[in-house]
Amino acid sequence: MVSLRYPARHRSGHGARMPYMSAKEARLLLEGQKLDKRLKAGQLASTRTHTRQDARPAEGRHPLILLSPGFTLHRATLTVLAEDLASHGYAVALVGHAYESFGSTFPDGDSSRTLTCVACETVEKAPDDDGEKRILARAARTRAADLSFVVDELTRQPGKTGRGQTAPHGYSRLIDPRRIGAAGHSLGGNAAAVAAGTDRRVRAAADLDGSSFAPVPRAGTGRPLLMLGTREEHTPQADDRTWPRQWSRLHGWKRWLTVAGAGHFSFNDLPILGGLLGMSDPSAPLSGERCREITTDYVTAFFDQHLRGRHRSLLNAPTKTNPEVTFHNP
Repeated sequence: MVSLRYPARHRSGHGARMPYMSAKEARLLLEGQKLDKRLKAGQLASTRTHTRQDARPAEGRHPLILLSPGFTLHRATLTVLAEDLASHGYAVALVGHAYESFGSTFPDGDSSRTLTCVACETVEKAPDDDGEKRILARAARTRAADLSFVVDELTRQPGKTGRGQTAPHGYSRLIDPRRIGAAGHSLGGNAAAVAAGTDRRVRAAADLDGSSFAPVPRAGTGRPLLMLGTREEHTPQADDRTWPRQWSRLHGWKRWLTVAGAGHFSFNDLPILGGLLGMSDPSAPLSGERCREITTDYVTAFFDQHLRGRHRSLLNAPTKTNPEVTFHNP
């Protein structure tokens, strides 16, 4: 399932602001993350986004960004990044990968139709660490195929297709098919990088703290790649050796950045939501709001430069305004 965010015409969306997720999705997410004793599903489900349903799109065609969430996580956990990108002129597709999150309900409102995390059970049954990594590598490649399918659907012209089907929407009118990028958190970041190597339409990718279980295919090693992660897991000397291996294979534009004080979930919405509800993670002292600023600033700058041709000096070197961010070039 996909949620689409896009730039809207001024004052065109008069409906209510969209909920963050359904009550059932909120309950399953909190139970899966073992947060149900600290938060109530109603608190999360009652949260409203800045998105209004059926708002009229701004005129023109917009670059498209595909966003893939972390394994077990709902696509809504990248809402803040999606809305920020949309506010900068991007169309953004939040992609939910079937059976890989704790719970996703169908958009028709029927809460009885819920996809649960069948893939979680598969990973738990892996015989050892190597087996788990093989499963996750396969999942990253499958997700990359999902992203390509979403591009197919969103860029399909309204009317009849070769299979006699009718395109149910007119989204192709607001998307520039020559300017498509992908980004993701955790396993979603790995999938985004793989998609840049398996689909020539994906021109740039950003990996937010995702281990490279599946290496970037050779065809994508020259595509721009932003690697943004935690200092604990993703410095060149850290335990995760997948980033150094991937870095050595890349021969195009590339950046490897780490953020001091960030945790694995700092690159999605969870720390922001936790901060609003008075919760904090002692292992990740950087505030959710500061993580939001860093993530949105660097990801937006990356796609501005590589999809719009706008040079962004933020990507060249460390800055005094972002002392938490370290550049690596091993």
